[in-house]
Amino acid sequence: MSQTISTETKPQNSKLNILLWVLQILLAAMYLMAGYQKAFGDLSVVVKTIFWVGYTPVPLVRFIGISELLGAIGLILPAALKIRPQLTTLAAAGLSTIMLLGNLMHIYRDEFFVLPMTLTMLAVVLFVAYGRWKLAPFAQKG
Repeated sequence: MSQTISTETKPQNSKLNILLWVLQILLAAMYLMAGYQKAFGDLSVVVKTIFWVGYTPVPLVRFIGISELLGAIGLILPAALKIRPQLTTLAAAGLSTIMLLGNLMHIYRDEFFVLPMTLTMLAVVLFVAYGRWKLAPFAQKG
């Protein structure tokens, strides 16, 4: 008879678990705000704070916004409700993809001034994805 021990119950992972939750909440708040603006906002106003919206096709901006909203929800709800918490890892991986593609676009357009912020966001969301996948995954029921 084997027993499985949740990684969240191990003392060395409790601080990491708290850190990951804090990062998930902060990322979710940021992506909810940014995603809502892109998905439902008046893009003539949004372009004042998110400059690339001005040269990106509207359907693509809306798609990115909806993707960010879904990713933000996925960072919190599955784990908080304990319903398929592994989806939190997939949400972080999806947001990582958005950030990676965004960084590549900025590099292609020689917009290097924005890279410190966007690369930092990419690093944080990658850390959450890896953290929830390998370092402090959520325990599976059963």
